[in-house]
Amino acid sequence: MQAEKKFKVCLVSISLAKGGLERSCAILSQMLEAKGHEVHLVILNDEIDYPFSGKLLNLGKLKTENDTMVKRMLRFRKLRNYLKKEAFDVIIDHRPKNNFERELFYSKFIYRELNKIYVVHSSKKTEYLTNNPTAFSKICQKNLLNIAVSEYIETQILRKEGIDNSITIHNAFDPVWEKESGELPKILQNKKYILSYGRLDDSIKDFSFLTEAFSQSKVWEKDFHLVILGDGKDKEMLQKLAISKPCAKQVLFLPFTNNPFEIIKKAHCVSLTSKYEGFPMVLVESLSLGTPVVSLDIVSGPSEIVQHQKNGLLIAERSLPLFAEALQRVCFDETLYQTLKANTKPSVAKFSMQAISEKWNQTLQHAIR
Repeated sequence: MQAEKKFKVCLVSISLAKGGLERSCAILSQMLEAKGHEVHLVILNDEIDYPFSGKLLNLGKLKTENDTMVKRMLRFRKLRNYLKKEAFDVIIDHRPKNNFERELFYSKFIYRELNKIYVVHSSKKTEYLTNNPTAFSKICQKNLLNIAVSEYIETQILRKEGIDNSITIHNAFDPVWEKESGELPKILQNKKYILSYGRLDDSIKDFSFLTEAFSQSKVWEKDFHLVILGDGKDKEMLQKLAISKPCAKQVLFLPFTNNPFEIIKKAHCVSLTSKYEGFPMVLVESLSLGTPVVSLDIVSGPSEIVQHQKNGLLIAERSLPLFAEALQRVCFDETLYQTLKANTKPSVAKFSMQAISEKWNQTLQHAIR
């Protein structure tokens, strides 16, 4: 039996903070190191919330308030020299790719003659295939591989753009989260609550839809709360919206935490109302901790995670009455709720670090010659 090869791998990300993309990159560093690979990480912004493994090059520390083009080019040169000097077997790039000229620069200068894999984390084409997907697809076709975090992204986005060297590897959850000993904030103790969490960017996450559905559901009249956990540019707007509703006293806003797991575990359910996602880790994280979910069936991710009326409720259209009804069912139908709860953890075993790390390891064994 041929021995598995061990590789020198570099992960590239904007940061290791704030979002699901960044947490998944940090988890990948742990999975690859656990498989015996030598792991390096490069981050472009000095933001670290999540535990990671490997040697870190933090280019964000070189940024200054007066960040001129010359200084940016010096950071790019430092990155290029680092990649050449370290002679990585492969670079796994998690950055959003929303500007074709910048990606052409990365391809022609920073990554020139280096093995690379691009990971696509969103179903919004312009976020990962740039503003010129036809031209950018030619760059992707020269990669060792392109990894989609959902089957939808692989089949309906990448392959439809002619990027046939694509496969799906879902993001993973960490079983350690179950044992994380974070404390439940005092404001939530002895409360029944529906939780939604993420970056407070309403153009993506649509917390305003959730707030309206919560108000219409009238579950707040039975002392259920809505907890919105996170920070972002639309926090003040969302707080004003909540105050304008009859359920105002039952809507709570909590700041971002890199350890939300006790809050997730104690939630009655977790909801997702995003306009688009890639592979929403909010759903996987919640189910892995035994908390049922209520999600809109948006185009990428939820249908690969949520089995309707088994581990959660999957709402077919962005309809306030339908979502409000789903919140009522999950709060008031105790038989249904216990069925959902019993199926949570078994339903996401295939997304565990153990399962996903094996997929990544086998992919690298076959891709790198």
